[in-house]
Amino acid sequence: MRDRNFLDSIMEFEQQLETLQQQFNELKKFVAHMVEEHQSLQTENFHLRRRLEELSKAAEGTSEQGEKKSYLDIGEGYDNLARLYQEGFHVCNVHFGSSRKGEDCLFCLSFFNKNG
Repeated sequence: MRDRNFLDSIMEFEQQLETLQQQFNELKKFVAHMVEEHQSLQTENFHLRRRLEELSKAAEGTSEQGEKKSYLDIGEGYDNLARLYQEGFHVCNVHFGSSRKGEDCLFCLSFFNKNG
């Protein structure tokens, strides 16, 4: 009878180990996904900061020349949003600024159709 209890305990322990292994594998997948997303966001942030620096330098250059034209008029703002969309970022109010990952967004497209 004791051998039977011992074998049952070993089989139960084996099931627990298998469950833990499954949980561990799921955790590894989750961490890998989070690291990938983090890298993507860092890259996106780098490109946005570089673009912001370019726009800031251009704004400083136009103000130094004494031009009275505002830096971003409506047409230029719309063009900038279209350029951001072409570079792979959302311009809609639902997902603004996040990466489109190569897929078209109906919200962004409806924004362009509404303003176009």
